[in-house]
Amino acid sequence: MPMNSGGPSPWGNPRPGGGGPWGAPPPPGGNRGPSGGGGGGGGAPDLDDLIRQAQDWVRRMIPGGGVRGGGKGLGILAAIALALWGASGFYRVQADEQGVVLRFGAFIGTTQPGLNYHLPWPIESVLTPRVTTENLVFVGFRPTDAVQTRNVSARDVIEESMMLTGDENIIDIDFVVRWRIRDAGDFLFNTRNPVDTIKWVAESVMREVIGRTPIQPALTEARGDIEDKVRAGIQAIMDQYKAGVAITQVQLQKVDPPGAVIEAFRDVQRAAADRERQRNEAEAYRNDIIPRARGEAERMVQEAQGFRDSQEARAKGEAQRFTQVLSAYQQAKDVTLQRLYLETMEEILRRNPKLLVDDRLQGMVPFLNLGDPPRPNPNPQRPSLTPGGAGAPALAPPASRPGMPR
Repeated sequence: MPMNSGGPSPWGNPRPGGGGPWGAPPPPGGNRGPSGGGGGGGGAPDLDDLIRQAQDWVRRMIPGGGVRGGGKGLGILAAIALALWGASGFYRVQADEQGVVLRFGAFIGTTQPGLNYHLPWPIESVLTPRVTTENLVFVGFRPTDAVQTRNVSARDVIEESMMLTGDENIIDIDFVVRWRIRDAGDFLFNTRNPVDTIKWVAESVMREVIGRTPIQPALTEARGDIEDKVRAGIQAIMDQYKAGVAITQVQLQKVDPPGAVIEAFRDVQRAAADRERQRNEAEAYRNDIIPRARGEAERMVQEAQGFRDSQEARAKGEAQRFTQVLSAYQQAKDVTLQRLYLETMEEILRRNPKLLVDDRLQGMVPFLNLGDPPRPNPNPQRPSLTPGGAGAPALAPPASRPGMPR
């Protein structure tokens, strides 16, 4: 290590005459040790020289130099150091974080996202856990893939997944609990291990809910109800613990019978599905045939009632007409008799074929067809009368009917 030759002494005084550490120049050329260092040092570094170089560096850093100037510079350095120490208390909390302020390691409060200040270290310190990140707790299985989704290969944990249902059947349930930090201070200091606490509470609540639910609803339509009840139960217990967490969702991943009996159980389910299908078909047929029969019965009842009303109305009308005729007969017998005769003959003649014969016709005898009713003439151009005109009834000559009077 080179010696300081002629420079100022470590205490700020000039060195009189010399160059060595004690003011005298080293002997020319020699007493060097085996390692090439200055006389008798044995190759070890000179401690006095190191101290002197450090003092020189401090004097160069302090403006003004000397003892008085050094005191002023130390004050400036102390002020700068104090300002930097005070400025170290500023910290920023991100939008997805919450600040937790500790004073000598004890929790004193939380801060919201943004620029905040705390007393510098070692008086106060800050933790900034993320409170918007959704965390997962797996119960009954452990995922083996890096991405934790619903369809991942998993390792089953039998001691967590096997549960007893309300009808004393065994069921295998795997589920996921999604949670996030609601209060960072409570989360960090009220529970020793919040994640394990959530897992244990979730398993306990799930066993309680499944213990009150039969196996068939648990496998089919009651899954959503089970998830809601378990989520509410976990949240209630964690609130009692003041754990500072919010349970956002419980998702059932697998709800099956044990593997040893799953095929037999599926056969039972298929039989139950067939029974339900046949029942639905029977109900559909019943819902189709019964309204139709009811409608037919109602139609028949309405028709009978209509016939009854019509008959009653007709009978009442006939009776009223007879009463009116009787009243008219009692008032004018001759006129009424004549009218009754004419109406009766009109009715008879309307319903029977008529034959008109001119009484001035001589030598002809009417031929009355008393058998079948007269048939229409197939040839309208040829008249069907021998002596008469068209449209008149056929007449036979007197010679053809000798037994008839003329």
